[in-house]
This record gives sequence, structure tokens and C-alpha cells, in this order.
Amino acid sequence: MRFDIITLFPELFAPFLASGVTRRAYESGQVQVRLWQPRDFAEGNYRRVDDRPFGGGPGMVMLAEPLRRCLEAIRAERAESVPAPVVLFSPIGRKLDHASVARWSESQGAILVCGRYEGIDQRFIDAYVDQQISLGDFVLSGGEVAAMALLDAVARLQPGVLHDQGSHQLDSFNPALDGLLDCPHYTRPESWQGAPVPPALLSGHHAQIERWRRDQRLEITARHRPDLINAARAAGQLSRVDETLLARLAAAQD
Repeated sequence: MRFDIITLFPELFAPFLASGVTRRAYESGQVQVRLWQPRDFAEGNYRRVDDRPFGGGPGMVMLAEPLRRCLEAIRAERAESVPAPVVLFSPIGRKLDHASVARWSESQGAILVCGRYEGIDQRFIDAYVDQQISLGDFVLSGGEVAAMALLDAVARLQPGVLHDQGSHQLDSFNPALDGLLDCPHYTRPESWQGAPVPPALLSGHHAQIERWRRDQRLEITARHRPDLINAARAAGQLSRVDETLLARLAAAQD
């Protein structure tokens, strides 16, 4: 798959693409990344890409024309019979979640537009943007951090990127865990600052360990994200044992 990123700050991506376990996805070409500087498609000596907003107000607005030219150059290079979707990172977009990341991980990729300043001329958005994505109910200085978040989430799902092929199956929100949050994890030493490792994890009893982890996932999810418990229940993913534990936890809180 290929992601083309339109950004005024392509230099921000260099260390990201060369660091950490996900770099394997970029080095192998499983996830191809091309960076595009809209200033290269702007006119005039100053290669201007922004201007003051009509109607007044603070800040500047990114010009539509350099973005359009940049987008056309990308499409010409990709030369796809089915054009890749154009994605803008924006507060009005749908929040990125595991399900959408999983879909992106099996897609042809996309053209990611990283806005800056007060935003992008709405006419470009209306004419060319197919989808808008948000990381959450907060505002970033630009779309670059959001683009990196999407790339990282997609890259780690590619075969061979993680050391353990099944590692991501145990991530929070993964369908393999019925969409629950993950359980706590422990490593050596067995006692640290007087806090021991839970005995179940030292038992060597596989079924006991898995039951402890399941109970922890249920308890943590019920405490922090009860909406995920409701979704798992609606999907018929909770057993009688699960429900008994949840009922006991609810009674303890009353």
C-alpha cells in the first residue's frame, strides 16, 4: 500500500520513518510513504501557500490552488484506475479507531492532507476530500502528528513487522479480545518495591493464567470504558463466567 502525504513540514517524518519496530514496514515497502511539499506547486518568488481569511479574523488559510496542483501531481504518479481516497485530518472527522485502522491496513493506501494554520480553503475540501479523520476532541497545530498516528497503527499490523506475529492480536480494542482493553503486564523481578507479581501469572497453569487475564480485561474495561463492555455484550461475546464477574464488580461499587 502507498500513502502520499501533503505537508508543509516533510522533515518531521524523517526520524519517524526510520525509528522503532514499524520502520520495517517502510524499509520493506509494505507501506510506501511519499512526502509532498505544496510549496513546490505554489507560484511566485515566495512560493506562498497561505493568505488572510475573507471576512477577517486571526491566522492564515492554506490556499486551494497549490494543494490542487500537488494533488494532481500525486494522482499522475500513482496512475491508478481507481483513485486513492483523499483524507484530511480535521476536528469534524470521524474518530480513528481500531476497526478503521484494520480496514486501512488492507487498503491500497490514501493521499493524506495535513492542514496547518487556521485551516484549508473550504473549496478545496469540497472539491477533493473524500474522508475526514480526527484523533479526538482536541486541536493539533497541524495534521502531521495525526498522519504519523495513522501510519504507525497501520504499519504495525503488517505481516512480519512485529517480533511476534500474533502480538497485535492481544492489543486493546482488538476483536481477538472481544474489543476489550488489554490486561496489566509484568516482568522480572517477581517483587519490586514490595509489590509482587500476581500469583496466577507464576502458577504455570495456562487456563488459570488466561482466566486471570480475562478477568483483568473485563474489570479494567468495565471501570474505564463501560461502552466497550456494552458493545461486547450486544455482540454476544461475554460468557456466563464473564457476566458473573461483572455483576460482582457492579455490586461492589454500589
